Amino acid sequence: MAITLYGIPNCDTVKKARTWLEDQEIAYTFHNFKKDGVNVELINTWLRDIAWDVLVNRKGTIWRNLTDQRRASITDNISATTLMMEFPSVIKRPVLFTGKNTYVSFSDALYQQIFNQ
Repeated sequence: MAITLYGIPNCDTVKKARTWLEDQEIAYTFHNFKKDGVNVELINTWLRDIAWDVLVNRKGTIWRNLTDQRRASITDNISATTLMMEFPSVIKRPVLFTGKNTYVSFSDALYQQIFNQ
């Protein structure tokens, strides 16, 4: 299983996910949004498993700093993808792709369930 963890290295939740994977000796590749970027194909892959309104972090600074008009215009996969391409930091983190399924966020219970630990 080719596992990729997407996020920003200084994000506390991403750090917890990386530590959990390492502690369980689960091999993964880390993809840094800011350094490695994101593209439409990648986001579309995530959107097959995750709804756009879950993938977009509406509690973060980027979202809060958007104008009311811009926030109101984010209503579907296309508008959300455009936003995520423009501001990768608005993507809820971490995103975990197992090669088969995509998951967002981290909790010990979620990762145990994913990896059947």
